Amino acid sequence: MNSSKLITSSLLAVLCLFGASFATAGVNGPGPQSIKHHSKLNLEGLLANNSDGEVASKEATSDESADSHDNHGDASDSDAGNVKLLVAVVTPTAGNDTSGTVYFAKSADGLKVWGTIKGLSPGNHGFHVHQYGDITAADGTSAGGHFNPHHQPHAGPDAKHRHVGDLGNITANKDGVAEFSFIDTKLSIQGANSILGRGLIVHQGADDLTSQPTGAAGPRVGMAVIGVANPDDLKK
Repeated sequence: MNSSKLITSSLLAVLCLFGASFATAGVNGPGPQSIKHHSKLNLEGLLANNSDGEVASKEATSDESADSHDNHGDASDSDAGNVKLLVAVVTPTAGNDTSGTVYFAKSADGLKVWGTIKGLSPGNHGFHVHQYGDITAADGTSAGGHFNPHHQPHAGPDAKHRHVGDLGNITANKDGVAEFSFIDTKLSIQGANSILGRGLIVHQGADDLTSQPTGAAGPRVGMAVIGVANPDDLKK
């Protein structure tokens, strides 16, 4: 009997010791399952952070590449000295059908001007660079008068004293299409005679090259703003 009690007491003591050990482990630190759980969370968090970092890095690289391209474009486009080609896309004024595209490119003798304009009546039509690149008015009058920075009288394109914007006439064929190409010695892309940002106007009638102040060319049938062209257009 005494031996049985002694064995029982010993077993109870051992169980108490194990219980105390488990209790201490619960208080002082996580058990094996808890450690495994936290390790999984930490690994997932690390992977997530790494993934976010990779995405952010890729986005930053993409943005830097785009910014680099944009900055290059801004540098070349904002400096008129680097611009070699201008374009004006002609749209009709109210009640007309005039449309077309006109280019201006640097050449050794001045600016080469060429283009095609359609929707005209057969014959000559006054063709001028105007003061403002503003075509908000339906009749084109918001473009102002002829571009005339040196305060000269109106005249033909070959006159020594003329408006810088005096380009004379373009001639439409029987189908109402005018195709033209010429070099003007007064137009420029930079400096006092720069036409960048100015207006381009096609008139209903012919410019007589003498009447003041605009050559009696009649109402405006086509209008455009002269802007910087994509240089790739020169390759077309």
